[in-house]
Amino acid sequence: MAFGSFEGKGSGSHTVSEINMVPLIDVMLVLLVIFIITAPLLAHSIKINMPQVAAEQIEEEPKTVDLAIDASGALFWDEKPVNIDDLPNRFKSLAGTKPQPEIRIRADQNTRYEVLAKVMAAARRSGMTRIGFVTTPPATSAAPAAPAPAPAPAAH
Repeated sequence: MAFGSFEGKGSGSHTVSEINMVPLIDVMLVLLVIFIITAPLLAHSIKINMPQVAAEQIEEEPKTVDLAIDASGALFWDEKPVNIDDLPNRFKSLAGTKPQPEIRIRADQNTRYEVLAKVMAAARRSGMTRIGFVTTPPATSAAPAAPAPAPAPAAH
């Protein structure tokens, strides 16, 4: 393949305007070889006869424990009052069950962080892994609230 010269003399002074197809053909051949090698691997499978069973899978609903904390720090285990010192024993008895129940903590907005931290630490030390918080979503209205009108200037 000839290229044009920089001097501009003679009949070879025109530029070459053809596409070099050799690199494109090389890429296509590499892709073809890759597909030829990988195609049999995708279709290869082992035929086996799986046993048929008539039993249904048991859907086991995990138990949940509601632990409520009011603003004064009082604890309620499934709506029954409980002392904070009794929590580690209760958590240990639940931690060994399969499936492990979920602890749902419902705390008052004004609950001290110290009480929440003690409850969560007792649960984690006892081996509880499923701990969650129950919150109330904000009230949504059907139409967005209109902004309050600006106060009118006082007339003198």
